[in-house]
Amino acid sequence: MKNFYLGLKFSFSYFSILPISFTKEDDLSKKEVLGQMLFNLPLVGLVLGGLTILLFLVLSHLEWYGAIISAVVYMMLYGFIHTEAIMDVADAIYASHSGKDAYTIIKEPTVGAMGVLYAVGLILLKIAGAVYLLIHGFLMEFVAVLMVSRLSLLMLFKIHIFRSSFASLLKESLSIKYIIGSFALFTMVGSMLMVEFILLLLVGLLFAFLISSTIKSKIGFVNGDVLGATLEGVEILLFMTLALFIPLF
Repeated sequence: MKNFYLGLKFSFSYFSILPISFTKEDDLSKKEVLGQMLFNLPLVGLVLGGLTILLFLVLSHLEWYGAIISAVVYMMLYGFIHTEAIMDVADAIYASHSGKDAYTIIKEPTVGAMGVLYAVGLILLKIAGAVYLLIHGFLMEFVAVLMVSRLSLLMLFKIHIFRSSFASLLKESLSIKYIIGSFALFTMVGSMLMVEFILLLLVGLLFAFLISSTIKSKIGFVNGDVLGATLEGVEILLFMTLALFIPLF
């Protein structure tokens, strides 16, 4: 039970800016804790999505302006950690095109012009997609996307070999029981949010595989930045997919 509690706290501490504290006695390096951390990753999306919707409902009288504020706050709630990954991955891809070592570039603390431009462009697309869903009342669909994008990372942890010691440790800690348990639990929760959740999940998993595999083919490896960039790409593409097809039903 303690490992579950620590893993739950660690998940929110690592993947959000919500105030979480630990004691000196808490051992966060144990595989059981790291496994529980990943097990609860979709819950982070559920909670952040719920907070975003609550804010939008409070600001709904502002219409599109309130939706923009809510969409930006969502990204702030996870500390822009996945958005930062976009910059690093974009720089690594363009470095590989010019014959430079992509891994060296992606680990540098500085950011190149292409990384910034790609990050800005994708941020605009993401905000636009989130605003569309919020304004048109697709609130549960919005939360479902945030859960699917994080469930997709669990799949990627199992299918990729990582050039990152921490990501490799997470992969080792993510046993089949954690994956099956997380998918079963959060698919059930997601199906309560929207009837087509399983279809959305399958599409999201496909997007995640294609995005991560494409990036890997460009730079030659997968690490935490690739996972973060993939999460952002999945959410953007799912926002677009919902915007295109939900009005047809």
